[in-house]
Amino acid sequence: MAQFFKAKPSRSKQLSSKLSLEVTQLDHLGAGIAHHDGKIVFINGALPGETVSVQLTEQKKKFARAKLLKIQKISAERVEAPCPHFAQCGGCDLQHLNLDAQRAHKANTLVDLVAKFAQTQASEICQPLSDNPWHYRRRARLATWYDKSTKHISLGFRASSSSKVVEIQSCAVLAEPLSALIPELAFMLNQLSGKKALGHVELTQADNGNFVVLRVTKILSDKDKARLAEFAAKHQVIVLLQDDDGQCEHVNGAGELPYYRFDDSQVKLDFSPGNFIQVNGKVNQAMVNQAVEWLAPQAGERVLDLFCGIGNFSLPLAVNGAEVIGVEGVPAMVEQARLNAKQSGFDNVSFYHADLSADLSKEPWLGKVDKMLIDPARAGAYESMQSLKKLKPKALVYVSCNPASLARDSEVILKQGYKLKKIGLIDMFPQTHHLESMALFELKN
Repeated sequence: MAQFFKAKPSRSKQLSSKLSLEVTQLDHLGAGIAHHDGKIVFINGALPGETVSVQLTEQKKKFARAKLLKIQKISAERVEAPCPHFAQCGGCDLQHLNLDAQRAHKANTLVDLVAKFAQTQASEICQPLSDNPWHYRRRARLATWYDKSTKHISLGFRASSSSKVVEIQSCAVLAEPLSALIPELAFMLNQLSGKKALGHVELTQADNGNFVVLRVTKILSDKDKARLAEFAAKHQVIVLLQDDDGQCEHVNGAGELPYYRFDDSQVKLDFSPGNFIQVNGKVNQAMVNQAVEWLAPQAGERVLDLFCGIGNFSLPLAVNGAEVIGVEGVPAMVEQARLNAKQSGFDNVSFYHADLSADLSKEPWLGKVDKMLIDPARAGAYESMQSLKKLKPKALVYVSCNPASLARDSEVILKQGYKLKKIGLIDMFPQTHHLESMALFELKN
């Protein structure tokens, strides 16, 4: 008798019957945590103290994920999300939790993760750095989607864990002038004959005006460029077209780049589309001020700034005369940092390009330093921290956008003779689970 293979249904993706679960806490990604049959269950949208009706959507050996169906008992910390796009947009995933509770959750998560993985506690837990919880973003990248059947281009943000574009009319965390621009920008883009060639759209509020960068895969017609120039004049924005190679053509603005300044400082930082900048200008100012205060660099000292970007920390660290060495993995940002140092009048800052995940032992800038700052991406700075034994800075400030990698790297730092002196939350991204932080390590005597 012939036998035919019949695939068994995947247990990891089987839907369960409805369950009623008690949510006890949030994880560091903002999901509610409950327990069922000895497993941790992660539930997006659920809050501690709530009883919820859910359906398991994914089951693994030690954990499961569930879809929130109904809230049977509501947390006192739950609020109604003010953004009309909250249920669809994949961005601000903690709008349903009141602001004080958001900040308390993030601060506790930071301390708990470091205590768990690095087996240490800071001598001082600092007050969070924070500012306006709404309309704080000075930069955002919007996605576009062209519908072939309707010939309509949608402008918005990606849905959570999806490539689908949620068309939006406003954004509650984007700077108000940029948010107000979205509907008319979307209308104008739909008037372009070359709209199929549009990719993402980057909106930026800089100290010298508002910028709109359109990613294009083909050269736009002169007629389309004229429409863009008319839009730019009407809304007093600078429009740039960015091609596949990252090169930009100014529709208007005579080649002007966006920039930001620090309060009461000679520091002026130009940046190009694609350069990383902190999107929360007010909190970035407070963060840099705190880093400078903690390290207190002085003339005659040598300060190393790893993952330096365009010089966001490097130049403020050099104000009092310390020699500052900035190192970055993106060549274009190294070049921009050098230009920023020159135009701000610093001759005590030098910038180098290096792969900071590789062996650094032969790099020309590597040597004895007095103080050090690192501001890595989400992956952290595990490889770079292996050089601490040679560098031996007496103080190290670690700025982190991922508490898990900070906790892992803290263990490496402590093993090399350091103690955790201070740690604190930086509320760079209110209404989201994203957690920025700063830690100060000091070399033991």
